[in-house]
Amino acid sequence: MGLAMEEPVWPAITPDEAAAALDCFPGAGTIEALRWHSPRPFSAATLIQSSGGAFLLKRHDRRVRGVAGLAEEHGFNAHLAAAGMPVPELWRTQEGASAVTLGAWTYELHGRAAGADLYRDCQSWTPFRSHDHARAAGRALAQLHRASSGYAAPTRKVQPLVASFTILPATDPMAAAEAYVRARPALSGFLADRPWRRQLAALFAASGDGLAQVLAGQKPLWTHNDWHPSNLLWAKDGTVETVFDFGLADRTSAVHDLATAIERTAFAWLALGEGRDDGIADPGAALALIAGYQMVGPMDAAMMEAVVRLLPLVHIEFALSEIDYFAGIAGDPDAAQLAWEGYLLGHADWFQSVAGQDFLARLRAGRGL
Repeated sequence: MGLAMEEPVWPAITPDEAAAALDCFPGAGTIEALRWHSPRPFSAATLIQSSGGAFLLKRHDRRVRGVAGLAEEHGFNAHLAAAGMPVPELWRTQEGASAVTLGAWTYELHGRAAGADLYRDCQSWTPFRSHDHARAAGRALAQLHRASSGYAAPTRKVQPLVASFTILPATDPMAAAEAYVRARPALSGFLADRPWRRQLAALFAASGDGLAQVLAGQKPLWTHNDWHPSNLLWAKDGTVETVFDFGLADRTSAVHDLATAIERTAFAWLALGEGRDDGIADPGAALALIAGYQMVGPMDAAMMEAVVRLLPLVHIEFALSEIDYFAGIAGDPDAAQLAWEGYLLGHADWFQSVAGQDFLARLRAGRGL
């Protein structure tokens, strides 16, 4: 959550542990080597070479994801695959389950997917290397939304680290925020001695006036909700070859997913507060992503206006989910405080700055709004 790299929260998967997990998936073979360990913060993962091929094994603390929680995102993954979207192959147990529980952990296994992991060593939410990559990612996002059409699963059950969408579309966002906090005891405890109601109300007054009405016309859709370069694998021609990591997926809307993609990739957020806050944004990257999206799915003025209006606040619900995770499961009050002050409040406040208002104006001008 800053410029410095940190030790992973969760221990690396060991060879013996990987072998035990592989035994649960028929045809995966016997382990030969672990080729790489992911530095991502919320779970552990490793690339495995086995007699059955190459795989990605991902491990979760059961309090973060159980078998039922993974089944929700795996159902979406399977729907996308059936619709022709390039996603990793999901392996199943003899009983047909897409995940297994061993001790305190839950495991999922994916076949190694096609494409180069060009952003593997970058920190999360790092901007694209080029506007061409942003354009290609926008095109792939529109393809995903087209493939998602018709997937009618309900919204996910309450659990940590999901990018749900219940507060901003509500006609009374403060009441919706109250309900969100009440449903998460660790988050409620963290906020108990903070003036969070006043602070959220100020954000909604500054950026959310009339937002529910703008969002009301947007069709619900299952979406990725974590669209950044390191969740994409790349072809040699610079196009997106595979999309992965559906851990934050939920039933939101296309404009939520597109605004999230811009928020994740058009800003050097890790430099916020480091003395150059007016230079962290790249409106050209945002416009390239939108242009790529429009190559597949034309956007009308109402959809584009919804994206621009949503952008300053689109991160709020996931930021609250992160705080719930850090304050509860991870037991890291410093990270929870950083997620509240630096992420939730800090990002929203930036959009009220001269640079933030200029960024939004450039998006409107670039799309003729």
